Amino acid sequence: MTTSATSGTGPADPTGPTENSMRRALKRARDGVALDASEAAVLLQARGEHLDALTASAARVRDAGLEAAGRPGVITYSKSVFVPLTRLCRDKCHYCTFVTVPGKLRRAGHGMFMSPDEVLDIARRGAALGCKEALITLGDKPEERWSEAREWLDAHGYDDTIAYVRAISIRILEETGLLPHLNPGVMTWTDFQRLKPVAPSMGMMLETTATRLWSEPGGPHHGSPDKEPAVRLRVLEDAGRSSVPFTSGILIGIGETYEERAESLFALRRVSRAYHGIQELIIQNFRAKPDTAMRGMPDAELDELVATVAVARHIMGPSACLQAPPNLVDAEYERLIGAGIDDWGGVSPLTIDHVNPERPWPQIDELAGKSRSVGFELRERLCVYPEFVKRGEPWLDPRLRPHVAALADPETGLARPDAVVEGHAWQEPDEAFTATGRTDLHATIDTEGRTSDRRDDFDEVYGDWGALREAAAPGMVPERIDTDVRAALATAADDPTQLTDAEALALLHADGPALDALCGIADDVRRSAVGDDVTYIVTRNINFTNVCYTGCRFCAFAQRRTDADAYTLSLDQVADRAQQAWEVGAVEVCMQGGIHPDLPGTAYFDIARAVKERVPGMHVHAFSPMEVVNGATRTGMSIREWLSAAKEAGLDSIPGTAAEILDDEVRWILTKGKLPAATWTEVIETAHELGLRSSSTMMYGHVDQPRHWLGHLRTLAGIQQRTGGFTEFVTLPFIHTNAPVYLAGIARPGPTLRDNRAVTAMARLLLHPHIPNIQTSWVKLGTEGAAEMLRSGANDLGGTLMEETISRMAGSSYGSYKSVKDLIAVADAAGRPAKPRTTLYGPVPEERQRAARDSDGHLPELLPVLD
Repeated sequence: MTTSATSGTGPADPTGPTENSMRRALKRARDGVALDASEAAVLLQARGEHLDALTASAARVRDAGLEAAGRPGVITYSKSVFVPLTRLCRDKCHYCTFVTVPGKLRRAGHGMFMSPDEVLDIARRGAALGCKEALITLGDKPEERWSEAREWLDAHGYDDTIAYVRAISIRILEETGLLPHLNPGVMTWTDFQRLKPVAPSMGMMLETTATRLWSEPGGPHHGSPDKEPAVRLRVLEDAGRSSVPFTSGILIGIGETYEERAESLFALRRVSRAYHGIQELIIQNFRAKPDTAMRGMPDAELDELVATVAVARHIMGPSACLQAPPNLVDAEYERLIGAGIDDWGGVSPLTIDHVNPERPWPQIDELAGKSRSVGFELRERLCVYPEFVKRGEPWLDPRLRPHVAALADPETGLARPDAVVEGHAWQEPDEAFTATGRTDLHATIDTEGRTSDRRDDFDEVYGDWGALREAAAPGMVPERIDTDVRAALATAADDPTQLTDAEALALLHADGPALDALCGIADDVRRSAVGDDVTYIVTRNINFTNVCYTGCRFCAFAQRRTDADAYTLSLDQVADRAQQAWEVGAVEVCMQGGIHPDLPGTAYFDIARAVKERVPGMHVHAFSPMEVVNGATRTGMSIREWLSAAKEAGLDSIPGTAAEILDDEVRWILTKGKLPAATWTEVIETAHELGLRSSSTMMYGHVDQPRHWLGHLRTLAGIQQRTGGFTEFVTLPFIHTNAPVYLAGIARPGPTLRDNRAVTAMARLLLHPHIPNIQTSWVKLGTEGAAEMLRSGANDLGGTLMEETISRMAGSSYGSYKSVKDLIAVADAAGRPAKPRTTLYGPVPEERQRAARDSDGHLPELLPVLD
């Protein structure tokens, strides 16, 4: 049954739900049984006695949640100022009066954006009145529709609207003490990284998941690219991946059916459960406004709103925070409290509600009195909810912690009544490079091992394991391959560049004699492309910190700063290790680390500079694309600007790690917060354009399938054809032993020998002739496994490493160091000669070769040796 949620819209059923279906749904709600979407749609239509019963059970759920949170009988609000940073927007929502056009702004004497002085004047006056939140609201990407917006940004030195939002947020923090809550509309993953250091919370209404209201002419969102439900859900997911406390909600009465309204609530619940990042849901009722296309649409009735609040409470559960705007309900506050809200949202003693200017805010004393009349105490919160204040990292950036701490009660997370609202410096934490923790882990990982196989926040930090298990299930099902393997082998032998996707997929599934034939073909192609030499490099890995809050579910390396195995090296320790490596013949240091919240974006420059100052001749191969994005967003620089500065500081090339599988279907199961595939590609291509070469990698054997490997390899080949910047392709078999995604029962226990041979061989064929060097990983495969890959199309063994912590913490048992003699022995096992190389696959100076030979097997005491 499909029923309209607003009279006169949608396919209506005048009879509504049956009495039996309503009673059954009410009983399930009363008994605390999980509702499905059809039952929720029925309950959304509850009226009269049925509505009273529904709200009563919803209120009990809310009260249980408040009791568990330690604030029974408390309803919250945020004392705020509303800052309409710009009223220009590229969207055309048919009910909106907030958005205007450049001509009207000019005639009213306004600029295209509020100036910093205008913003700060409002913020200062708000601070004087005790406000603690600056609600910054604006239209979506106005510069993409209005040339006047683009010209204003250019004239004031901002690349885009997000850059201005970031800049004005810093000034608000420093000059007024208010905390910015940002509503800039649809944001990308990278936008979240740019804004997270300057705002403790952000928001965007989902509004509805009813795609037809966006896609069909006449719909309220038709002609508005940013209102596509799939796009908005992606924003909510990216907020969760970025550990940003996020406000969302639905707008009711815009033409959606009850079923569509229910589905919107369930979509919000799915995101909330997956990432634990939705701090509040707003249930907002549509109010028609004059001079809009929807001026004749009836307002959503109060019963509609009350029923939706109650159903939302049942769906979202006791721990959810629900708000309904008090200025849109004609003082019927008691009914909303009775339906299960626990928050009134932002209320301003200074500014109007610029989205609903005809609806003034209630007085805070009035709200307090109305709340008290039904047994609730009104308490002030910050823009970031108490749970996230108390959670701390990774939800609050270190640069914001002092600003939040100045206003928050450390016990409750609510606003301190006696807090002085004043500006504080926005800056990086002090002493970023103080050596801390288990700095000998690179050595003791091979002797003492890990303290434990998992972090003690295992069940919370990575998201909802149950939801991930469901998401991973489709990718774990093997495909049926009907393509003729013999024909595919013939194509590969004749000209591998002519392999179709169907043929390549068939070969990636090859086994038995077909796999042997495939590996033989790949070995022949290798011989013709690069000869018989097995290359290797004398290098040292330096993992300068393992403190990281990104939440990669395959990673056993990342630790919280308080974990027993956590460490951070000082700059002198980094330089010492580089110098020691030089003394034993190294030509390269490979440096990567966790995304440590205290390291400033310029820390990477300091690391590169420290090595170059100590060992000028050392090649600095450092900083994965994830670290590049982290550095760029923390400094406010573009990726190009940051990479250029890193190059000036001494960076010579970058590792193409953090790629995992370049398919977001797989990436979002493997990692909570790592950069999307498109951003990885952007970083790599930008580096190549600046003359910074890179490796390329693929981690496989977890929740992936051969079709993902094929797409990944095709993507790499395409990048190489455009830039020519890859030096090699590195196969990275998934090490499962201590990987969280394996311990949770989701991932496979790594690739099989068949998988390793097929991936190596197909990498040779699919990347030919664009990427000539295929590297196998002795750390992950051991000596015999690496030798087998050399017979399957690989020509490179990677490096001596000297220290290796990432794979060893994941459970690799093959040690952290191979001497030059060891690497030559692997080549011998494959029946091939060995040859040293540089990072860029050039010849190694004789002096470096001599130093390596003289020191081989006699490493400094600091370096680990595995017996």
